[in-house]
Amino acid sequence: MRYQSTRGNSPQQSFLEILLGGLAPDGGLYLPTEYPQITPAQLDAWRSLSYADLAYEILSLYCDDIPEDDLRSLLRKTYTEQVYCNGRPQDNAKDITPLHWLGEEQGARIGLLSLSNGPTLAFKDMAMQLLGNLFEYALKRAGQNLNILGATSGDTGSAAEYAMRGKEGVKVFMLSPRGKMSAFQSAQMYSLQDPNIFNLAVAGVFDDCQDIVKAVSNDHAFKANNQIGTVNSINWGRVVAQVVYYFQGYLLATKSSSEKVSFTVPSGNFGNICAGHIARMMGLPIEHLVVATNENDVLDEFFRTGVYRARKSAETLHTSSPSMDISKASNFERFVFDLMGQDGKLTADMFKQVDQFGGFDLSKDSVFKEIGKYGFQSGRSTHENRLATIRNVDEQYGIMIDTHTADGVKVAREHLQTGIPMLVLETALPIKFEETIELALGRPAECPPAFKDIKSKPQRVENIDADVNQVKAFITQHLN
Repeated sequence: MRYQSTRGNSPQQSFLEILLGGLAPDGGLYLPTEYPQITPAQLDAWRSLSYADLAYEILSLYCDDIPEDDLRSLLRKTYTEQVYCNGRPQDNAKDITPLHWLGEEQGARIGLLSLSNGPTLAFKDMAMQLLGNLFEYALKRAGQNLNILGATSGDTGSAAEYAMRGKEGVKVFMLSPRGKMSAFQSAQMYSLQDPNIFNLAVAGVFDDCQDIVKAVSNDHAFKANNQIGTVNSINWGRVVAQVVYYFQGYLLATKSSSEKVSFTVPSGNFGNICAGHIARMMGLPIEHLVVATNENDVLDEFFRTGVYRARKSAETLHTSSPSMDISKASNFERFVFDLMGQDGKLTADMFKQVDQFGGFDLSKDSVFKEIGKYGFQSGRSTHENRLATIRNVDEQYGIMIDTHTADGVKVAREHLQTGIPMLVLETALPIKFEETIELALGRPAECPPAFKDIKSKPQRVENIDADVNQVKAFITQHLN
C-alpha cells in the first residue's frame, strides 16, 4: 500500500514511512492511493471475530509493510478487556466498543456506540493506545527516537499522554488552549508527572495550537533536526485505527451485510467522521454519515451551503462541548481531496484560499452537486439543545451522556430514516464535563475510582504565548 499527499507534490511512501511524521512535505495530508474494497462475504465472515482480530483484517490492508505476526501481536496487545473497561466490570466489555440501544424513535432504532471505555474515558483512546504501541515498535525497529508535538481541544492530549507515558524513545510536547478545557480534562493532562511528558498551555484557542503544530511540521529542517512527529488526527495512523470501530458498530447493529446503517458523529476537526468516510469508501454499507457540530458550525455550514468559511480565533466560541470548539477542520482536507477527484493541485489551491482568504466557495460548482453520493448530512446543536438532550436521554432511557454525545443525539434525531438504524458515536464519559452535567441534571456524574482525586493532584504545566518560536525554543531546551 502506497500513500499520497492530498496536495499532490510529495513522493508516495509506505505506512511505516509516514507513521512517525505528520504533514507531507508539501503541506498536505496522507491518504492511500486507493481504498481497499470489502465484499459482503468478507463482512459476514468477520462477525465472529474479536475486536483485535477485526482490526487485523482491516489494518493489514493498510499496513502491509509490518509483518503479519507483528501486526496481529500489536493489535491483540492493544485491544483487551483490561485496557478498555474504565477500571470497572461492564456488560459486553469483550466487544471493546459495546453497542447500547436507546430505543426506537420515528420508526428507526437509535443507539450509542460506546467508545469511552479506554484509560482516559474518551474515544481518542481507541486509536491512541494503538498508536503508542505502533510508535514504540517502529522506533525500536529503526533505532530512532521521536519527539511528538500535538495540539488538543481536550481529549486528544490526555489520550496521547496516557498512551505515550513511559514509552521508550518518545517525548510528548502537548499544546492546549489555556482555560478552554473542562477542569477534569485539564487535570487529566497536567497531573501527569512522567519525565517524557510536557504540557504547554497556550494563550489562545485550539486553532492557535493547531496552527503552531502545522507551522512546525512545515519547517522541514527543524522537524528533521529534532525528530518531530505528531499524534493529531493529521497523522494517518490515528485515522485508520478509527476506521475499525465503524465496522464493529455495523456488525453489532446488523445480522446480514445486506442491511444499511447510518452514523452520527459529533465533529470539530473532522477526524472521527473522516474515518467513517473511509469505511464507506471501502464498501461498508453506510447509508448516511451525519456531521454534528456545536455553535462552531463551520462543517455544518459547508454541507448545507457549499461554503467553507474558517473562523478566526476571536470568532471561535467557547462552548459547553469544548472538544469541538474548532473552526479549522484539519481532516476536512482529506474529504475535499476525494470530492475533487483526488486532484492534488486543485486541493492545494483550495486550501491556499483558506490560508489567504479564510475559505472557499463550492456552492455554484458542479462538484458540490455530487456531494450526496458520499452520504454526508449535517446539523448543529447549541448549549440549550445539549442541556435539553442530556435531560431527555436521562429521563427517557436512564442513561447519562456527555455534552458532545448530546450534540450527536440531538442532530441524529433530525436525520432518522424508517428502518435504518442510527448509531451515535459516544465521545466521552459524562464526568469529563461534570459542570454541565450537574447544570443539566442537578446531580453529579459518576466518576470511575481511578479518577476520584484527579483535580487535587499537583499539576505540571507551562504557560506560553501563541508563538511558534516560543514553542520551538521550549522543545529545543528540553531536548538538550
